[in-house]
Amino acid sequence: MTEAKTNTIKTLLEAMWQNYLELTPDARTIHNLFAAQNDGVVINDHIALRTYNLERVSLEKVARAFLDAGYVAGGDYEFPGRKLVAKHFQHPDDTLPKVFISELLVEALSIEAQQVIHSLVNQVTEASVLQDNFCFSGRPWTVSQQDYDLLLQESEYAAWVAALGYRPNHFTVSINHLQSHDDIHVLNQMLQDNGFILNESGGLVKGSPEVLLEQSSTMAGKVNVSFSDGDREIPGCFYEFAKRYPLPDGKLYQGFVAASADKIFESTDTRSTQ
Repeated sequence: MTEAKTNTIKTLLEAMWQNYLELTPDARTIHNLFAAQNDGVVINDHIALRTYNLERVSLEKVARAFLDAGYVAGGDYEFPGRKLVAKHFQHPDDTLPKVFISELLVEALSIEAQQVIHSLVNQVTEASVLQDNFCFSGRPWTVSQQDYDLLLQESEYAAWVAALGYRPNHFTVSINHLQSHDDIHVLNQMLQDNGFILNESGGLVKGSPEVLLEQSSTMAGKVNVSFSDGDREIPGCFYEFAKRYPLPDGKLYQGFVAASADKIFESTDTRSTQ
């Protein structure tokens, strides 16, 4: 990768991190907690983004800036219970985080919900999608609380995207790169001892050494969102923690485990967040 491309992707990732912190104040506190114990270094394992599977804002469109920077497709995942599919992308430079992008299968929702989502996406300009910052450009449409609630009845994911648009849904601390912690259970206990609320769906730890990946996450805190008909507090973003295990060749597993990711999605559920 050329130096220019390296600088471009690092600038993009730093801008995404700053954008994410605006809606996730706990992440800064947790990041600083680990930085203080790890000589100031906290490596990000992956970033997650969400979208709808409509042509104008499809997964591939959201991935464009990363593909242009040298990222390649790394795996495909399905979440039939959530009406989602996803891909992850990784870079030959393994110091750069993986990018996990999911998209909602809009056609699997009711006609009413489909109409709401199409009306939102129709407000997106094709020119805006072509900008490198589209993946963290925020909400590109106007949406009412009524439409948010309609989507919420069918899909927490659909409602989250409608309300918050394009931004990192979460960043992820790489436990493998921490000097202070190598056990995710001990790490989780430290976070709870410091007052952070973790996602307990399916257990505090999702996955196991046997599937080569262990994950945990905070629950998204509430953020104030302006709708066309008033303001409201809804779940924002969360912080994840991941430990990867080696493949037979000694290299760390770089993919994701759908059964674990399925539970991680609940970190932004309105029924679960505090």
